[in-house]
Amino acid sequence: MKNLYLLSGLGADKRVFNFLDFGNHNIHHIVWIRPLENESLSEYAKRLCNEISCPYPILIGVSFGGIVAMEMGKFIKTEKIILISSARTRKDIPLRFKLTGKLKLHKTIPPSFKVRNNPVQSWLFGVKTTSEKELLTSILLDTDPYFLRWAIDKLVCWKNEDLLENVKQIHGTKDKILPFKKAEFVIEGGEHLMIVSRANEVSTMIKKAIYD
Repeated sequence: MKNLYLLSGLGADKRVFNFLDFGNHNIHHIVWIRPLENESLSEYAKRLCNEISCPYPILIGVSFGGIVAMEMGKFIKTEKIILISSARTRKDIPLRFKLTGKLKLHKTIPPSFKVRNNPVQSWLFGVKTTSEKELLTSILLDTDPYFLRWAIDKLVCWKNEDLLENVKQIHGTKDKILPFKKAEFVIEGGEHLMIVSRANEVSTMIKKAIYD
């Protein structure tokens, strides 16, 4: 059995993994810790490595969680890093996000800001059923505003250009948040929250990626 450490996305928690089947592997959920004042993403990832207790783990990161997993991979030896609806380097970050970071538009987000689900959010994430919308709404409402503002800043300003070894990517071709470019495992028509809406297919690809 492998030791899988799961990192959820920006504004999400371990509930997004509830629909996936990881087989008989050991599952560990990495819980987001509160960022320190002016803490860089690299420093945060290094501190988050303290939650890893097994040698050569497999990190599985969704969206922002994948970006953090890439940074963690610079500090610990991993058997593999599996990215789902995420990015390997800054080249995978959409231009609109990069411009937001360069112009510091995200700095206008008020400290008490909370993301609330609405038809636009549902469209962006690719959720369609009532249960998917209710899950997304619940997760967004539970998100810590302080962490959300910090994470948005790190996402739009991410500078990573390092291509780590043993990285496998699972991506949907219809992802509107982090648009598809290339990946080892492709889900046709998959959207950003496909770990919920296309859970069976994603589960199959995770199992393949683990041993690929």
